[in-house]
Amino acid sequence: MFIRQRRLALASALLGALLAPLGAAAQDWPSKPIRLIVNFAPGSSPDVIGRAVATPLAQALGVPVTVENRSGAGGIVGADAVAKSPADGYTLLMASGSTAVIVPTITAKMPYDLNRDLTPVAAGARVELFLVVRSNSQFKTFADLQSFAKANPGKLSYGSPGNGSTPHVGAEMLKSMAGIFAVHIPYRGSAPALQDLLAGNLDFFMDPGIAAPHIRAGTLRLLAVGSTKRSFLYPDTPTLAELGLKGYDGGSTHSFYAPAGTPQPVIERLNREINRILISPAASQTIRNLGAEPTPMTPAQLTALNAADTRRYAAIIKEKGISAD
Repeated sequence: MFIRQRRLALASALLGALLAPLGAAAQDWPSKPIRLIVNFAPGSSPDVIGRAVATPLAQALGVPVTVENRSGAGGIVGADAVAKSPADGYTLLMASGSTAVIVPTITAKMPYDLNRDLTPVAAGARVELFLVVRSNSQFKTFADLQSFAKANPGKLSYGSPGNGSTPHVGAEMLKSMAGIFAVHIPYRGSAPALQDLLAGNLDFFMDPGIAAPHIRAGTLRLLAVGSTKRSFLYPDTPTLAELGLKGYDGGSTHSFYAPAGTPQPVIERLNREINRILISPAASQTIRNLGAEPTPMTPAQLTALNAADTRRYAAIIKEKGISAD
């Protein structure tokens, strides 16, 4: 019995020695600047949301939170950088909803495993899609665009932040449900796609929210909202579902992640602080200016939401044969 007790004591001591550095690290965190990598270009909706949180998060934690944009490959470049970073709480990812719910489905060889190499920290905002055209476009309504596209298959073009982005798959969903065809032009972010729409190089865009200033200024015309309900920003604009595309839902949730293995106390602290920031007047207003809704929730709730969105998008991905290539 004495030998057994001695073995248990040694095992307990060994376990304590292994866990002690982790506990000490979590208690000392944060003691240096934190990098927040955004996996899309400056001016994109993930960038706007990430920056809305970064400054108040730095104030709450007492260390700088620097935003670094790493776009490319539909968000894979930035996400991979975080997945391969030390799991010490000093590197975070602000990712578009497509990073979790679309990209893993359409990419044959991922450089990281979302579920194994990244851990959810907090949801940022539920981002909807807005069908926009230039104000001088011949299309005054969605019916106009649909009728023209049916009569002229392939003559219209639309832009997206890249293959597998939510605006891309959302537009493909629209095409399928509306029975039309338009050419897809991928960009390295929403901002350059929007600029080409304004310049007359595209015919329409499924905007993730960054076009709001142009809609207000009258340089863009909003034809429809791609969500399950009308937008609080545009209560007089119908949803695509109201216009005949029953069940259309192009929403996804931009969220924060950390490298897998980041100490749980750090994840819990970040979740509390980010959730608090999301409901603050300043951050909330910035997010709502995109036509998006702040979505404070637990990491477990975010995981469940992403799983549901993944199943919904997988159907259109399979139907249209969408791939990252």
